[in-house]
Amino acid sequence: MGSVRGGETLAKATEEDAEKRWIALMMKTAKKYHKLCPYFDKKTTQCLLMATVEGRVGKCDRDGKYDGCPILVKFLEKLYKYYTERKKVLPRDFQDVVNQAFIM
Repeated sequence: MGSVRGGETLAKATEEDAEKRWIALMMKTAKKYHKLCPYFDKKTTQCLLMATVEGRVGKCDRDGKYDGCPILVKFLEKLYKYYTERKKVLPRDFQDVVNQAFIM
């Protein structure tokens, strides 16, 4: 009985590692295309993801820098869950995420 629980824990840890690796890949490929976050409005300094992730509208407190941004990380976590729950192929490039016609 103990080995089954250990196996479940190992599978969950492996999935979390896969999610972290995918998020790290998205952040790495984002640097190839964008100097500032593509969801940052320079004119109003608004974060366009904040409404999607947190349900509120607000200004970006990071001045458009997305490296380590908690809002972008939460968005990518939601996106990862969306793809894995529906058994769809994960995007391999951040540009594929940006070019999506929908935001969850």
